[in-house]
Amino acid sequence: MNEPMFLKPVFQEKIWGGSHLKTEYNYPIPSDHTGECWAISAHPHGPATVENGEFKGQTLDEVWANHREVFGNAEGDVFPLLTKILDAKQDLSVQVHPDDAYAEEHEGELGKTECWYVLAADEGAEMIYGHHAKTREELAELIENGQWDKLLRRVPVKPGDFLYVPSGTIHAIGKGIMVLETQQSSDTTYRVYDFDRVDKTTGQKRELHIQQSIDVTNVPHVDPKLDIKDQKVGDADVRTFVETDFFSVYRWRLEGGEATFTRKAAPYTLVSVLKGQGQIIVSDKSYEIEKGVHFILPYDVKEWTIKGNLEIIASEPGLKA
Repeated sequence: MNEPMFLKPVFQEKIWGGSHLKTEYNYPIPSDHTGECWAISAHPHGPATVENGEFKGQTLDEVWANHREVFGNAEGDVFPLLTKILDAKQDLSVQVHPDDAYAEEHEGELGKTECWYVLAADEGAEMIYGHHAKTREELAELIENGQWDKLLRRVPVKPGDFLYVPSGTIHAIGKGIMVLETQQSSDTTYRVYDFDRVDKTTGQKRELHIQQSIDVTNVPHVDPKLDIKDQKVGDADVRTFVETDFFSVYRWRLEGGEATFTRKAAPYTLVSVLKGQGQIIVSDKSYEIEKGVHFILPYDVKEWTIKGNLEIIASEPGLKA
């Protein structure tokens, strides 16, 4: 498949969701409580659909299962990555995700290491990112006693910020924030605290997972050290945010002109256009791209050129993916 594989996203309604996925990206969201756009997804809870080419109409998980050559014959039972856009009209629950070993044993799927690129943030917006407990016993005690102000660590964020969230990190996206999330393809979330909210559909508080959360949380919390690198590729400013065993994540920013990229070690590349419009050229064929478009560059695409005014987040599978 020597062309970009464009994808139709899936939308998830959430108790904390809003309407910015429509107002900012013109997506056909199901309601004004839409929290998540699963943009590049082969997860069974919301697989994206291919919109062009020989696999048009198939879901990404079907292409992964039946045409592994598209992905350079990459190994693994499941497509390893999931790209989302999240719109937090209200605070998300305080949560933590397990690593691969715990998730595979207890949930039957991958663990969840993720990262966020902040697209928008209200003045004074904050993330919950980490905690202050020094021991697992102190963690359990603070959770049991509901001492959230003492336990939880809050960090201010602004558009353009990047946060890496390894499995075992207590976290929550705060209200008034939109992010592009790159993560392992997992839907396992352990809720530590949900602000005592009641789900209007069920009339009940959402389930908490206290023991699992205590089991999997990293204690003490240590901020991961990021080796952020900047370089020029043609006319594009390229920033490498993170390179890990799970994924690598890059920002391509182009203000006119063009940039030609050559595939290196990764067998395929996930691409999300966050701002602007332009073209991507593969094998002398040009494809229009604009804000809100998501696609995969398959294994057979060894080189591509982008033109226009564009801000893009791209990701690639890591060694463990």
